[in-house]
Amino acid sequence: MSQNGYLDMELLRFTTAGSVDDGKSTLIGRLLYDSKSIFEDQLEDIEAVSKRGGNDEVNLALLTDGLRSEREQGITIDVAYRYFATPRRKFIIADTPGHVQYTRNMVTGASTANLAIILIDARNGILEQTVRHSYIASLLGIPRVVVCVNKMDLVDFSQRVFEETRSGYLRVADALGLKRVAFLPLSAKLGDNVVERSAHMPWYNGPTLMEILETTPIERDAAEQEARLPVQYVIRPISDAFHDFRGYAGRLSGGSLQQGDAVTVMPSGQRSTIAAITRHRDALPRAFTPESITVQLADDIDVSRGDLIVSGDQLPRVEREITLMLCWFNDRPARLDQRYIVMQATRETIGVLKTIHHVVNINTLDPETGRDTLRVNDIARITIRTARPLVFDSYSRNRVTGSLILVDPDTFETVAGGMIE
Repeated sequence: MSQNGYLDMELLRFTTAGSVDDGKSTLIGRLLYDSKSIFEDQLEDIEAVSKRGGNDEVNLALLTDGLRSEREQGITIDVAYRYFATPRRKFIIADTPGHVQYTRNMVTGASTANLAIILIDARNGILEQTVRHSYIASLLGIPRVVVCVNKMDLVDFSQRVFEETRSGYLRVADALGLKRVAFLPLSAKLGDNVVERSAHMPWYNGPTLMEILETTPIERDAAEQEARLPVQYVIRPISDAFHDFRGYAGRLSGGSLQQGDAVTVMPSGQRSTIAAITRHRDALPRAFTPESITVQLADDIDVSRGDLIVSGDQLPRVEREITLMLCWFNDRPARLDQRYIVMQATRETIGVLKTIHHVVNINTLDPETGRDTLRVNDIARITIRTARPLVFDSYSRNRVTGSLILVDPDTFETVAGGMIE
């Protein structure tokens, strides 16, 4: 903990993914239970629910399976976000569904993660959903992956089973370009190697899952990039006493800004300097990602919601035709020349699906060409054309300005999420 105390502790965001019944919810329940991060009334509640379900043991999965339909079916449907802390670090967990039809939820839960936990049932090995979730983790640029081979108690804590699974996953990781991968044998149900080291697997001498979570370096790339401030709201004067005030509010999505910095407003290309920065009416000499701030410019120029205030030598691109990797979420298929609402950072426009270059075969990871539709859970490389130009970086450079979503203009459902190349 820093000398400023609890509020200044580091925050690690991580997601869990895997196939159905791999034990994701149980693992998170074990983390919360063994780290003493649940309240007494919560424990009493899940004890009572467990007994009503005929279980003498406490079902720790109930700590995250919050929806009634989830508890009845024993599966995770929605993304369950949970918060806990240890003396060393704070955590936000996104427990994502394992069923194929809920893959879109995994994209949502993993989009801001610093680390991904991929669970594999030791009895079943690597399945299609394992590869699909790993592919999504690679697309989303999640810096680190921890592969947890779970339910080791059901294979007699076999080192051979663990090593075979590890070797198989390394081939997947190599094909996907995942570089920072750790492997861990555990039993979420019994608690082996979750918070406490396992006495059943003396052949494993690596860290526990909690030790990995507490010591994993948190990437600082966003704060070291060129500054990116998507303008969310233009603050105009509300009385004659403040007739000279005009501020631009938004959340920094890259780099930092300070008073006196030279900036460019995109897409117009107009230039100015930062006259002042405020946050909750407090003046700031400098602001960092991901702070929400209001900036004032030295010059009276036209800035609107959806514009991007940037600094640095490398400007974002401004184009109407954009190629990206897309995850299709909707049960209704996408077809060429269909119109969608495109939402990127704070910018909104209409876009048309112009080209489907290929769809990824999730079993072989090979590109399949010749498709003119996208079906639910398809991952594809596509090109869209927008009515207004987008201002963007590549996703590998900036997760906020390099990503977008597509919204059905009739139902207002989010139908796809994309990462710009």
